[in-house]
Amino acid sequence: MWHGVFACLQTQEAKVARAFRTRAFKETVVITGASAGVGRATALAFARRGARVALIARGTEGLEAARRDAEAAGARQALALPADTADAAAVFAAADRAAAELGGIGTWVNCAMATVFAPVQETTPDEFRRVTEVTYLGYVHGTLAALRHMRPRNAGTIVQVGSALAYRAIPLQSAYCAAKFAIRGFTDSLRCELRHDGSLIRLTMVQLPAVNTPQFNWARSHMPRRAQPVPPIHQPEPVAERIVQAALHAPRELWVGGPSVQAILGTMIAPGLLDRLLAGRGYSGQMTAEPEPSDRLDNLMVPVPGDPGVHGRFDARSRSSVGAFDPTWLRGAAGLAVGALLPLAWRGLAAPPPARRRLPHG
Repeated sequence: MWHGVFACLQTQEAKVARAFRTRAFKETVVITGASAGVGRATALAFARRGARVALIARGTEGLEAARRDAEAAGARQALALPADTADAAAVFAAADRAAAELGGIGTWVNCAMATVFAPVQETTPDEFRRVTEVTYLGYVHGTLAALRHMRPRNAGTIVQVGSALAYRAIPLQSAYCAAKFAIRGFTDSLRCELRHDGSLIRLTMVQLPAVNTPQFNWARSHMPRRAQPVPPIHQPEPVAERIVQAALHAPRELWVGGPSVQAILGTMIAPGLLDRLLAGRGYSGQMTAEPEPSDRLDNLMVPVPGDPGVHGRFDARSRSSVGAFDPTWLRGAAGLAVGALLPLAWRGLAAPPPARRRLPHG
């Protein structure tokens, strides 16, 4: 059933994709986590549209390589801004420099992340703290920095790059899943406040599927075998195009990829069933058959040296296209269904109980 539904959605999305693929950006776009993976692919997607891009990440080698790639891709200007998103002051300083040197900030994309692969009881308090500081507080810091520059002119778009794991938590990544849930809650609160203020600043969240990025080469892991994304896996470039789509149209949310739609709707309808499925498959689905090298460096506390690039090591298994689904119409349909059923339910509750029928004696 899901394949047929999503095939239909992909057909509709192909029309949308043609509409925004060549759209030019005449403003400055700031991207956190821009040195590798989805963040870097997103920076290049904006660069191809002629945007001015400001790139924020910790690793200077990867960041400088991303800047060069952005210039080669067609960015009007590209600025590398080394900063740890867990450091609020560093993020604010990077935002100030981006605005000063590139002429304001039109779009801000929060994409930086860190994770640990381990059961809860084998994850240390320091590891929980660090993942939270980078993946959740990093988004808070980036959003605050963006708002400082967008509020005075009452304009701009903030894109929160989320995950299906913001709805459906999985084993072995409790710190990361918790951070993604927190980002969704923070974003919904801010959305209410912007509406209360009558603000024209736009806020959107993009929930991603599994993506072939270098994080599975450098994420900290306490597991015996090497980490992998839960298949099916998607390449970063088509995912980045969906982030650009969200920046252009600013839906409340955009669910990217069939697996994201399945995971989100599945956990709404039958969370207990998914608990059981993930208890059985969630461990093996996140590990390959390769043993984890004992001397491998990880990037949890400090960046790994070198230029990681955009892709991870799963090119042969990754999909080169991905659809996207705006759940607004689904919520509308659900609201209509509930609205239609409520009067019936109310009448049923308000009606007096039927008279008990007496059975004849004998």
